[in-house]
This record gives sequence, C-alpha cells and structure tokens, in this order.
Amino acid sequence: MSQPQPHSTPADSTIDAETKPTMDQWTKLQSSLSNINFAQAGSKLTKGFNSSVQATRERLGQVAPEDITELPQEYKDLEARVDALRLAHLSLLKITKAYENESYDYPVQIQESITELSTSIGHGITNFAATNLKGTNLPAPSPLAPPTAQHKTLPHALYRASATASNALQSAPGGNSDKLGKALTVYAGAMNRVATARIEHDEAIQAQYLQPWQTTLSTSINVAMKARQAVRVSRLELDAAKQVLKNAAPGKQEHARLDVENAEDDLVQKTEVAITLMKTVLDNPEPLRNLNELTKSQLLYFAAAAEALSTAQGEIEELSVAAEGQYRKSRDH
Repeated sequence: MSQPQPHSTPADSTIDAETKPTMDQWTKLQSSLSNINFAQAGSKLTKGFNSSVQATRERLGQVAPEDITELPQEYKDLEARVDALRLAHLSLLKITKAYENESYDYPVQIQESITELSTSIGHGITNFAATNLKGTNLPAPSPLAPPTAQHKTLPHALYRASATASNALQSAPGGNSDKLGKALTVYAGAMNRVATARIEHDEAIQAQYLQPWQTTLSTSINVAMKARQAVRVSRLELDAAKQVLKNAAPGKQEHARLDVENAEDDLVQKTEVAITLMKTVLDNPEPLRNLNELTKSQLLYFAAAAEALSTAQGEIEELSVAAEGQYRKSRDH
C-alpha cells in the first residue's frame, strides 16, 4: 500500500520563493561577472608580485647596478631638497607643538589640576544633593557656584603667588607700611600683564604658525612624498619587466617587450608628475610666512613682558633702596 506524499504548505512555498534566485538576479550576476577583466586583474597581480621580488632582490644586493633604472639627476636633487624640507618641518614641529598646551613652562600644574579636580567633584556632589534632596526629610545643602578655571602658565602662577603673598603681608598688623608687601603688589601687577600677553602669544602661534605649518606637512609635502612612492613602484615594475624580457621564451618575447615599453612610458609620466609636485612644494612661500608669524608672536610677547617688568623693576628698586637706607639708619642707632 503506497504511503501518502506530504503536501507542501503555503509557508514552504514562501521559503522557496524567497531563497531561490530570480531570473533578474541571475542576469545581474552574469552581467557583473562579465564586466570583470580577469586578464587585467591577473596582470596587476603579476606586476605586483614581480615588483616585490625586484625590491627584495635589490635590498639584498642581488641586482647589478646597471640593471637598476637610473632616474634623472633633476629628480634625485629635488628628492634630496624635499627630504630636507620635510625634516625641517618635523624638527621644528617636535618642539613647537608645546605651544598647544599652555602649561608647557609650568610642571607644577599637574598637582594643581588634581586639587581642582577634587574641588570640582565636591562641587558636583553638593549641587546634586541640593537638587535631589528637595522635598525630603534630609537637609539639602545650598547650591555652590562652580570653581573658576585658572590658566596653568608660569606667569599666571607667579601672579597668583605674589598677590597672595602681598595680601598676607599687608593684612598683618602694621602691614600697610610693609615695603615687601607693596613690592609684591607691583610685581603681581606686572606678572598679570605678562600672563595676558602670554595667552595672546600662544593663541597667535597656534593659529598663525602651528596650524598652517602642520597643514603644509600633511598636504603638499605628503602629496609629493606619495608621488615619489608612485615613481619608486613604477621603476620597480619597469626593472621587473626588463628581467622578465631577459628571461622570456622566444614565443613570449614580443609580449614582454610591450610590457617593458608600457612600463617605461608609465615611469616617464609619473616622474614628470613627481618633479612638478616637488617643485611646487619647494617654491611654496607658506613656510616662510609661518616662521615669520612665529617670530613676530614671540617678539610681541617678549616686548610686552619686558615693558611690564621694566616698569615694575623701577618701582621695586625704589622700595628696595628705601628699605636698605631705613635698615642702615636703624643699625646706626
């Protein structure tokens, strides 16, 4: 007796319809495959492999100097000049990047920052409690104003320290006539002006020197370096093609010869592009403008600092002379 065959359910039909490719999908897949040039892709892989082999053999000294294509002297001279320009940018940038962090002359700021962080956390907890304990039986603290942010530079620190010292001396009994307290007030005023000039100095350097200096390094110089890398790859492909031609069987020599000619044309084209880009980088006046801005910013800062300190030094010297005369007079009696 024959067994009844299972019938497909509507759900089974749905699954089959969803999983089986449609005619349109097959057509698109076939079209995509037909657009792939497998011969060209294979040729690129072969070139890449041959170039890698060529580079390795050269690095190991297994290629005679006469088998390495000589690049134009103009190109090699430009390479050396661009390398020097890049080194100059990197050398100066390594030091001047310090201007991106205003505490570059004040290492003590680390300890101050930890103290400020603790104060900020305490302020946050207090304000959280003040907000969330309202309407409960627990006492709610009064909200606090956020702590004032302080600049972390040496001139700012000297200003704050001298102002605190001056207040301490002059608020003590009989402190109104304290000459050191007055001198510290004068010094604090001078350092406050120096600190303001210092912030302006750093901001000017960041905008007028650091940003464009780094842009030149990451754009035009980098573009020239990539063009040089393209020349190197093209030169390796040419020398690898020459090796293939040298060892090609008679039936494959014509194809190998065409590969060498194409590689020569490619190298000439890429070398010309690289020469143009390297000349453009070397002729660019932007680095000189940037260096001028760096120098000008430093000059303005040091001039402002010299003026403020010169005025303060004159007043402090008068107080110092008066204090010394008073001291000697008291010793004579």
